[in-house]
Amino acid sequence: MKRRSFSVTLNEAETQQLRLEARYGTASDFSPPFWNSTIDSLLNHRSIRSYLPKPLPQGTLELLVAAAQSAPTSSGLQAWSVVAVQDPQRKARLASYTGGNAHILAAPLFLVWLIDLTRLRAVARQHGNEGEGLDYLESFLIGTIDAALAAQNAVAAIDSLGLGSCYIGGIRNQPQNVARELQLPPETVAVFGLTVGYPDPNVITDVKPRLPQSSVLFHETFSGSAAEDLSAYDDIMKAFQTKQSLPKVGWTSSVAKRVENADALSGRAQLSGILREFGFPLK
Repeated sequence: MKRRSFSVTLNEAETQQLRLEARYGTASDFSPPFWNSTIDSLLNHRSIRSYLPKPLPQGTLELLVAAAQSAPTSSGLQAWSVVAVQDPQRKARLASYTGGNAHILAAPLFLVWLIDLTRLRAVARQHGNEGEGLDYLESFLIGTIDAALAAQNAVAAIDSLGLGSCYIGGIRNQPQNVARELQLPPETVAVFGLTVGYPDPNVITDVKPRLPQSSVLFHETFSGSAAEDLSAYDDIMKAFQTKQSLPKVGWTSSVAKRVENADALSGRAQLSGILREFGFPLK
């Protein structure tokens, strides 16, 4: 029986620690008891904003949607849909509604993920009721969660294939224009977009460090984030930003600015009223 060399095991362990160190911006304080290609791909995720001018192989879109549909869905409702946009002019118009994300133009595929209650309303009416339960905030939340779970499954598939992606929250900046562009019916709304394509190898994008686990993982009861953890994370993010030639602002000041007031929401402060215009009662 051939023996496995110690150097191979050491290299595997080193790879695991490098992945964890990249994800947190500091050496890991635990050793993973398991590891496989799925974990490796998840920890190595990064947003891609630069793409090669190369079309995706036929069937890629359908494969990604199959992965998305494999995500959990509350009560089997499947309260989401997705619009695949590849037409350059339509992508350009959608990009203009998001604040001008140029990677929407560069990516060969732009996916717009929707909360979709109109399908469920039609099913209810086919069975003799008006689907009153769809009028409540709970159903809207189900659509939001279902769409997010489905999209993240697609992102995991994208990463595993050596492709790249980037979420576009700016799709909510001008929801009326997006709805008009995509010809959305009542009780549907775009919640985020997702660019998909081949990453440009000439543009290096590092893994962005996340908060330490001590800020997000609590045992038995909630205890909150310690000030020293957030201060240390600020330093880690400043180092990352310097490496990526980004403004050296850290994390806490950026977050404080992002939630400072209604103007900081880039037009999204009006969403509750717009959603009611779109046919969501939100009781």
